[in-house]
Order: sequence, then structure tokens, then C-alpha cells
Amino acid sequence: MKRGDPMPTLREKRLFLLDMDGTIYLDDRLFDGVIPFLHYIRQVGGRYLFLTNNSSRGVEGYMEKMRCLGIETEKSDYLTSVDVSIAALQKERPGKKCYVFGTRSFYAQLESAGIPVTDRPDPDVDILLCGFDRELTFQKLEDACILLNRGAEFWATNPDWVCPTWYGSVPDCGSVCRMLTTATGRTPRFLGKPRPDMVYLSMARTGFAPAQTVLLGDRLYTDIACGVNAGIDTVFVLSGEGTEEDIEKFGVHPTWVRRDIAEILQELQKTEEN
Repeated sequence: MKRGDPMPTLREKRLFLLDMDGTIYLDDRLFDGVIPFLHYIRQVGGRYLFLTNNSSRGVEGYMEKMRCLGIETEKSDYLTSVDVSIAALQKERPGKKCYVFGTRSFYAQLESAGIPVTDRPDPDVDILLCGFDRELTFQKLEDACILLNRGAEFWATNPDWVCPTWYGSVPDCGSVCRMLTTATGRTPRFLGKPRPDMVYLSMARTGFAPAQTVLLGDRLYTDIACGVNAGIDTVFVLSGEGTEEDIEKFGVHPTWVRRDIAEILQELQKTEEN
């Protein structure tokens, strides 16, 4: 649909899957309309889940960030690329040892889930698992190249090129993986958005059907593509990384395009009044 098309079917949605960075906040600034939008979802008997490809912090970190922004949440309100990674490892590679290329928080989450982990390029490492690493060092890059050249499987939490900030952006997991691909010729298997697994897991946890579910995000090639791949409706918001020109660039077509959460809320409230 084009940007100006009405959103009558959005009122019928009950499960709202919300990207965070660039969709509901940017750094420490909560976007206008987010809190009343969340209240609206609750008022109509709906449920929201915060989805993120960002593996650099645990759910407790997001809960604290939300609290500082004025939003009280519970652990069950979140689904991350770490959750999807753990589910995939437990199902497909049980007992396989992973070199964790990421933050200490990422390492701790995997370890607490029972995944065999290490931060050394040991000979018995089966999988190199990359995440968005705010603690990146050259030693990690060297370790990764050693493992990939040795034949370890190459997995990564997400293909995002950048993470938006107040001053522009910083390299995300996808950019670092591209560097490793350039150095070794190996390409990763990405686990988070745009794969549909995060949507499927969200619906399984909450009991909502695809027709009742909508995904809101600011990136076409991860957020919106995830919803499209899962067969659900999507809203592309222009408050973060993406622009309307990206639609043709990436060939990913959202159901709706809106400026931000505030505009969506305004339309929903007008529709309700009518």
C-alpha cells in the first residue's frame, strides 16, 4: 500500500511486534506517542512484544532502559536474536561448542542457556557465533579468522549493517561479518530478522494467529522483510534508519508506510472515533 492509504485492518490486530532501535526510541530519547500507543494496545485487549536483533545486552538491560524511558516491562515482553540463536542451537546443534564473538552479556546469556561456549579459538570449537559487539577487539577478529579458516561453522545473530545513534550510526553485526567474509571467503548463516523465526516464535508464545499479528519496524531489509517472510502485515516507520526510497532499493514492500508511532496512533484513534 502507498503511504496515504488508510489502515482499517490495523484496528483488527491484537499482537503488535515492535522493533526498538529507531522505532520506539533512538539512544535515550523515547519517540512521541509511544506510551499512549502501548496503552491503546492494552485497551483493545491486545499484546505487544519488543523484538530486537541487538544481541549486545540482555533482557534485563532492555528492561532497565525502558524503565528509564518511563515504560515498565517484564521479561516476557521481549524476544531477541539471542533467543532465536539459542533455540536454533539447541534444536539443530545440541552440545556443539561455540566461540562467542560478542559482548560479555551475549556470552552470559548463551552460557546460562546451557550452550557450550568459549572466548578462545580452541581446536574443538564447532561454531563461530557472531553478534553485535560493542566490545570488539582485533583479537576477536583474528580468532574468528583462525576458526573460519579451520572450517568452523559461521553463524551470526543478524545481518543489520548499522545500528542507529543520535549522531548517525555505528557498524552492526552485518558489517563486521562482511569484513570477515572479505578476509576468509566464508559467509554466515544469519538467525534473527529477516528470517521469519522470530515472528513464528512470538505467535507460538502468545497464541495469536498471523491475521491478528502486525510487525512495526524502521528497517526494510530486516524488520519488514521478517514480517513479509512470515506472511504477516507490516508497518514501515521512517523514524529510524530507513527511507521511502529504500522500498524500491531493497524490493521489500510493507503493508503500510508511516512517519512514526505517533502518526499510527493518531490514525487508529481517528478510525475508532468514526
